[in-house]
Amino acid sequence: MHRQGGLFIKILVTGGAGFIGSHLSDQLINYGHDIVIIDDLSSGKVENINPRAKFYRLNLNDNSLVQVFAVEKPQVICHLAAQINVGVSQQEPCLDADSNIMGTLKILTYAIKYKVQKIVFTSSAAIYGNPLYLPVNEEHPALPLSFYGLSKYTAECYIRMFATTFGLRYSILRFSNVYGPRQQATGEGGVIAQFVTRFAKGEAPVIYGDGEQTRDFIYVGDVVAACCKALYMGDNQTLNVSTGRAVSINQLCRQLKNISDWSSPPFYYPRREGDILHSVLDNSKARSQLLWYPRGSLTEGLKKTIYSEKQKTTLSEW
Repeated sequence: MHRQGGLFIKILVTGGAGFIGSHLSDQLINYGHDIVIIDDLSSGKVENINPRAKFYRLNLNDNSLVQVFAVEKPQVICHLAAQINVGVSQQEPCLDADSNIMGTLKILTYAIKYKVQKIVFTSSAAIYGNPLYLPVNEEHPALPLSFYGLSKYTAECYIRMFATTFGLRYSILRFSNVYGPRQQATGEGGVIAQFVTRFAKGEAPVIYGDGEQTRDFIYVGDVVAACCKALYMGDNQTLNVSTGRAVSINQLCRQLKNISDWSSPPFYYPRREGDILHSVLDNSKARSQLLWYPRGSLTEGLKKTIYSEKQKTTLSEW
């Protein structure tokens, strides 16, 4: 890991108690950086917070946010805090926008005021909507199907405008379906967490539709590696972070059943309205701009995820 100016830097991680944010914070601390975490614990967990990080429990729209910037003076921001539940965004678009758009605007405003050097923003494949072609590259038009996808894309637009207007450097990383330990069985792309949770409870998995819909599943360790690379590379770039491989939900279910030695067949329910049939992202730009590539296989990632779940349960089914 290269260090900025030969020195370790202070990094603010928003959403650092969450699934991806906590893994990122752990890795950055392992590299020797000084980490400050902001999280309101609406979905993050205290137990995910690295004890070597400085933690502020607050919402990005709290008035006290400015005090964190004034006291800590971070050099880089990794902005992961967000409302990530697509269903919630459809039912409460104002809440979704308040978190994902207004929260990002507050971060950007204080970043300029306190001379932050760069922001790494985690976006989503949800901004693409139903793909016009596969694999989806970064030039694909933004056609979000949900308020969540719209709010993420709007935040991207604000970041680019702040870069143009104020010179703030950025990297926007559009993740495909991230999975791994600490993921909750809710929110965007949580099908693996849902399956693993049901296996752990001795329940059969639930599949909506015929299971032939495909997704691009990427292990959390790989997206963390991309975030770390983006601290120093990929300036003013928007990059897909994915495996570039399509896996059907039926294939995923079979792999999980084989690994966990669970035999019950899945329950099939009608396809949910608005679900995208096929999604796979082209990661070639991230490979060239960040000198990054996904290292682990799906099988290896699933084994790590199941092992982590086993550590949390004493259910005899395992």
